[in-house]
Amino acid sequence: MPGEPWSSGVRRGPDGALTVAGVDVRELAAAQGTPAYVLDEADLRERARSYRRAFEAAFAEVGAGVDVYYAGKAFLSVAVARWVRAEGLRVDTATGGELAVALRADVPGEHIGLHGNNKSDAEIVRALEAGVGRIIVDSLAEVERVAAASRARGGVPAPVMIRVTTGVHAGGHEYISTAHEDQKFGLSLATAPDAQAEDSPAMTALLAVLAHPELELLGIHSHIGSQILDPSGFEVAARKVLELRAALAERTGFLVPEVDLGGGYGIAYLPGEVALDPDRIAKDVAASVAASSADLGTPLPRFSIEPGRAIVGPAGLTLYTVGTVKPVRVGGAAGDGEAESTTVRTYVSIDGGMSDNIRPALYGANYHAELANRLSDAAPVLARVVGKHCESGDIVVHDVLLPGDVRAGDLLAVAATGAYGRSMASNYNHVPRPPVVAVTDGGTRVLIRRETEDDLLALDLG
Repeated sequence: MPGEPWSSGVRRGPDGALTVAGVDVRELAAAQGTPAYVLDEADLRERARSYRRAFEAAFAEVGAGVDVYYAGKAFLSVAVARWVRAEGLRVDTATGGELAVALRADVPGEHIGLHGNNKSDAEIVRALEAGVGRIIVDSLAEVERVAAASRARGGVPAPVMIRVTTGVHAGGHEYISTAHEDQKFGLSLATAPDAQAEDSPAMTALLAVLAHPELELLGIHSHIGSQILDPSGFEVAARKVLELRAALAERTGFLVPEVDLGGGYGIAYLPGEVALDPDRIAKDVAASVAASSADLGTPLPRFSIEPGRAIVGPAGLTLYTVGTVKPVRVGGAAGDGEAESTTVRTYVSIDGGMSDNIRPALYGANYHAELANRLSDAAPVLARVVGKHCESGDIVVHDVLLPGDVRAGDLLAVAATGAYGRSMASNYNHVPRPPVVAVTDGGTRVLIRRETEDDLLALDLG
């Protein structure tokens, strides 16, 4: 069993070939082609259960309830929505398209949340028609737009939460840190330095919701970033949100019933890395919010969290076929009194690339790859796994040791690609997107079929 960053169902057989949930990747490649996203269903379900059980147990100990929402933006399909629903999770969506998938999967509307910093009127109306359990409002203007949509439907109160930015900067990259001030999400807790008496944007939005009979204020929402491996940020952000809740209650007498602490729980992408442990983070956060509420003299609200990557990321791998293998000399020229420094890096080209995994190019994300179809006793070489696209930045794995005899026709498996691979995939260079294939108990099932050139051409009206 290779262990992290691979899913729990990955094994390497005596002949060196990887299997996933009992399925030989060579057979899978022969049947489905490559590249292909491979999703270990049992592993995904177990991670969903682990988060739900850990948080339910930890929060029950401090006297609070908690709901776990699967963050569909990581990867959402009808089957995955059904799997997480069966494991007791709700579903968080960020667009009308994701909402449509959750509804197709028969997730009850009241167990769906709708996010988005720029929801269209059509998305808001669709959410109200579907009876979603909460709309996470992201701006002052959206308060008015949701209220107007509710009035147009007869004034049935729309359940809303206000997303706030706590000033806590967390996450693996600037683009996935979402709670600092200078970015597009949420309403700040801070007041303008030259207007000490004014309310913060967050407080202003909460008061605006309470002033609208068409809106039901469910609570306050915070999300501080993604791929977070230090749990202290969650505790600091939770304290700030609970302080805002207490301040609103002191001012208006209304104590919001729910606080959402967001997601962003980090996973292992490379051998030796350690993911956040659900039991540890649940106990730490539960103890922190209990202490904060006691200090503030307010009863605990109901809480919710939104893991996505932590559930689906490690459950997936991407299978590729090797094409061109090219040794390239790298290094600088010799300076005064120095010998020339030359290193050979082996560029291993695969039949996919940045169209099926944009994260290395977008975020500088690191991944791990291994030869998947055979044993090799060749000495390892420093390799860079690159794609087939017309970009020098088309890199899937920046640096990895692969057997020196890696060659055309070999299979490479890249670990921990279940999150943000397929969901961020594109048709760059008119490359069709790969299929998503679920594996369980020695069998396979195609969840999303491979795109074809006919699919691409069907959109081109000439």
